[in-house]
Amino acid sequence: MRILLVEDDVRIASFIIKGLKAEGFAVDHAQNGVDGLHLAITEPYSAGVIDIMLPQKDGLSLIEEMRREKVKIPVIILSAKGSVDDRVKGLQIGGDDYLTKPFAFSELLARIQALIRRSSNQEEPTKLSAGDISMNLITREVVRAGKKIELQPLEFSLLEYLMRNAGRVVSKTMIMEHVWDYYFDPQTNVVESRVYKLREKVDKGFATKLIHTVRGVGYVLKEKAD
Repeated sequence: MRILLVEDDVRIASFIIKGLKAEGFAVDHAQNGVDGLHLAITEPYSAGVIDIMLPQKDGLSLIEEMRREKVKIPVIILSAKGSVDDRVKGLQIGGDDYLTKPFAFSELLARIQALIRRSSNQEEPTKLSAGDISMNLITREVVRAGKKIELQPLEFSLLEYLMRNAGRVVSKTMIMEHVWDYYFDPQTNVVESRVYKLREKVDKGFATKLIHTVRGVGYVLKEKAD
């Protein structure tokens, strides 16, 4: 899942980006309101984290314009201002939650996860399954044929993306956009490397392979290769 972060404080932004990436999120970061609005309008996100005090365009104006442009992603407002009036104003103009600085990353993460769950028009599934493999999105437990599989955060996100698109071929670019940062060197072998490591955990030792390479196209998770 991809998060939009609009924060001009380099230290705070670095802290948030590092934490979200460790949890398997991809993050696009803008340091001013103008760039943040452009990203919000042109790119798909699961949620936004937006500071109020921003150069070029303040956070409240940014959120107001997002809503006018029919951008419906849930937004958490970050602010050093903690008065009731400030919180009410932020929520009235289109924010979905409000977090006062300083804050613990664990609280920000919990709020982001809650907003993503609530924002879905349909009830967000708590479990995914494909063939004999299942994934619990709440406990982050992966089991195949009764055997628990331990995955690193990025491996979990990669498998989640493949399982959400089970039976559908996803390209290297699609994987990079949804699992890693949006901009990347197309010559990099990071996808191939991660898929290889994921296969070592998910497919090794099982008679049926789930993750298949479609040469020149990408990868697909399914029980049988064509």
